[in-house]
Amino acid sequence: MPRLALTLLLLLLLPGPAWAVEPLPVTEVAPGVFVHRGVHEESGPANGGDIANIGFVVGRDAVAVVDSGGTPGIARRLLAAVRAKTDRPVRYVINTHMHPDHVLGNGALAGEGVTFAGHANLPAALSARFETYVSRAKDHLGEAPVLVLPTLLVKDRAEIDLGGRVLDLAAHPTAHTNNDLTVLDRQTGTLWAGDLLFRERHPSLDGSVKGWLALLDRLVTVQATQVIPGHGPVAEWPEAVEPLRAYLAQVVGEVRALQKEGVGIAHAVPRVAVEAKTRWELWETYHPQLVTAAYAELEWE
Repeated sequence: MPRLALTLLLLLLLPGPAWAVEPLPVTEVAPGVFVHRGVHEESGPANGGDIANIGFVVGRDAVAVVDSGGTPGIARRLLAAVRAKTDRPVRYVINTHMHPDHVLGNGALAGEGVTFAGHANLPAALSARFETYVSRAKDHLGEAPVLVLPTLLVKDRAEIDLGGRVLDLAAHPTAHTNNDLTVLDRQTGTLWAGDLLFRERHPSLDGSVKGWLALLDRLVTVQATQVIPGHGPVAEWPEAVEPLRAYLAQVVGEVRALQKEGVGIAHAVPRVAVEAKTRWELWETYHPQLVTAAYAELEWE
């Protein structure tokens, strides 16, 4: 058998060879900043859990991955995309928050010399929910994820130097979740907002609607030129915030008005911000969830 044919045969017999992993498609949205866009769907077998925006930043000496995706397989494809763009090592994996579409790939990126970074609240929040996340995603995971928690914990701010390229990490008060973290690439003015910003896809709420609105008011002062949301297309900053901020403010205002009228939660949900339906994908799933959570929070004012 010719040597090349024998080599190919041996490679085919290897379990899960790295060369066989198809890289995720990524777009270079600024020099050295690469983004893979997730689809606007519920996570499931048809999309393999590929629903969140994830990506990486390349410095002179190292690479930082921002969110690892919803399955180990997605994380490996992201790593293949890194390898297709640079030979510099992945030294950091930054988790923007605890939700499974952003973190269940962590284990596939763990290794010697790789530091995981996240909000100081993330370890407790993710540990408490990890088994539930895995159980819900078992029909499309392909393999069991490994719980990997950040060791570089950000309580306020931190810096990561990739070699001539500094990333500013900022931990925020409870908003979308109680463990939201943003990443600012100083070199290009690119802000990774995680799920503090949804575009096109309907937002979900796992924290505080009042806290989220207050945080958006502060975030718009960040000196960035563009933003990478947790879901949806990259956009100019800070204009990209307005649709989400307007929607959340409308929900809060209308829920408060209905509560003053004595309208119960079951009757309030279908009456709040109904004309916004055409602006958000997956409205039917997430609008009731968000309004219900907002109602419960505002009821105790």
